Amino acid sequence: MIYNKGLSMRNIAYAAGDKIGYNQTSSMLTELKKQEDYAFLKEVDSIALQQSLRDLDRGFKNFFAKRAAHPRFKSKHDHHQSYRTMNQSNNIRITGRYIKLPKLGYIKIRQSMEIGHINHVTIERTPTGKYFVILNVDFDPELRPNAGGKIGIDVGIKAFYSDSNGNTVSNPKYLEKSARKLIREQRKACADHKKAESDHAKELAHCKSELQLAHEKAILELEQKYQATIQKLKEEKQAEIDKYQQKYFDLLEKTSSKK
Repeated sequence: MIYNKGLSMRNIAYAAGDKIGYNQTSSMLTELKKQEDYAFLKEVDSIALQQSLRDLDRGFKNFFAKRAAHPRFKSKHDHHQSYRTMNQSNNIRITGRYIKLPKLGYIKIRQSMEIGHINHVTIERTPTGKYFVILNVDFDPELRPNAGGKIGIDVGIKAFYSDSNGNTVSNPKYLEKSARKLIREQRKACADHKKAESDHAKELAHCKSELQLAHEKAILELEQKYQATIQKLKEEKQAEIDKYQQKYFDLLEKTSSKK
């Protein structure tokens, strides 16, 4: 969100002929945090927010240097998401099987190798829903002694590679394994889609049934009100008729008595 707001701000300024950079977008972020609608930004790692604006600034510098295309807006529907933050005062560290991240606390990880001092970290979410932590660390490579030996390596298809000493490493066939996994995931997604369609059809049928019952109930209530109104009118008319009939009989009786 901050990246997109910074990009929008810079696009508007660029169209108006104004020149703004990281400092102006950083001030915009500071002002946003003061607004009630954006109070949630205070709960987010502030360094990560600043890094997104620095990435945007680097994108514009590459664009003006003709090394890259114009920065584009990021979509929340993008299946590949990431953010980067810096290690300050040892606020990012690995303890046992956990890594401590700013604002997130300790998160259980599966560490692939031993590391040195952490400089910064990038957290990525893949389209498959897995999370990876990429660490930038201090690394001092160890020089290994070489007695002047030489070796030739041939990279192939059947074997991953073979060397001049006769050693061969088999092909790990990552593509085949990934393809099989992709087929499984596609079948699972297809099954989930069919189940969703079935659930939607059932929900639609239920809504139609409820609507039909409500319609029939409304018609019945109107019919009852109509019949009650007709009956009331009949009773009122009948009372009026009885009243005039009584007057008529009274008049006949008076006339007969006079004779």
